[in-house]
Amino acid sequence: MDKNAKIYIAGHRGMVGSAIHRKLQNEGFTNFVTRTSDQIDLRDQQQVKDFFELEKPDYVFLAAAKVGGIVANNTYRAEFLYDNLQIQNNVIHNAYLNGVKKLMFLGSSCIYPKLAPQPLKEDYLLTGPLEPTNEPYAIAKIAGIKMCDAYRDQYGCNFISVMPTNLYGYNDNYHPQNSHVLPALIRRFHEAKEQNLPEVVIWGSGSPKREFLFADDLAEACFYLMQNYNEPGLVNIGTGEDISIKDLALLVKNITGFEGGITFDTTKPDGTPRKLMDVTKLHNQGWKHKIELEEGIALAYSDFLNKYINA
Repeated sequence: MDKNAKIYIAGHRGMVGSAIHRKLQNEGFTNFVTRTSDQIDLRDQQQVKDFFELEKPDYVFLAAAKVGGIVANNTYRAEFLYDNLQIQNNVIHNAYLNGVKKLMFLGSSCIYPKLAPQPLKEDYLLTGPLEPTNEPYAIAKIAGIKMCDAYRDQYGCNFISVMPTNLYGYNDNYHPQNSHVLPALIRRFHEAKEQNLPEVVIWGSGSPKREFLFADDLAEACFYLMQNYNEPGLVNIGTGEDISIKDLALLVKNITGFEGGITFDTTKPDGTPRKLMDVTKLHNQGWKHKIELEEGIALAYSDFLNKYINA
């Protein structure tokens, strides 16, 4: 990417988009075009068409999406399917119509079958049923991958797809109901400490294992792949290491300084038993993560305190 190229980051205020924005700024890029969701509704075909015709970006990072944790995914099933299909259909199609040089579509590890072998290889896509709780979101993201490949096949577009593992970091969403597991734990342990609660209750058995990647590491990987990767299909982005929800909770407990107990509510669902990415393809491309989980959680907790508590 030329340093003067015009770059559109869809979702630039979210955790992923803002991390990509920071990374590109640090690399010396200055010609950004951004719009908040108040300025452009990416679900609206006409608004997206007008935007692309006006701005004509050279490169697009498609990080905008309707996202949430297990409760939000299962509650707003229609919205998760409709909104995400609309966003990616509009952006990908208009990127093609307006001659975008390269587009990166960001998905999620939930695209893989619920009971796929571990770790999850890129080849396992569409080899079995999805996890029911987040099936609408997953189907939208699978459609996005296939759309990028179809536009590559039919129109010669250099559109690539990357599938990050569970993410956390600066500008995360700490909403009590709609956040993902790690930011939800950070908030709950912090509030339990502030309120001197005797315990924190966590959904499920604590046995499922999850992989976590710091969002700034994801941004590093996205920048690297945007420079070096030009193939169909998808690339997993993760650490290749996972941790049980129980051990994660203990880690968050220690970092936040909560001194009470932890109880697991086994009447609540666990979700997928394990979700570890195979990152061989990424490592073979020449990239590996730098920020380990304990350091990353400490950085995220500090950001949480600055943005949500001190503010």
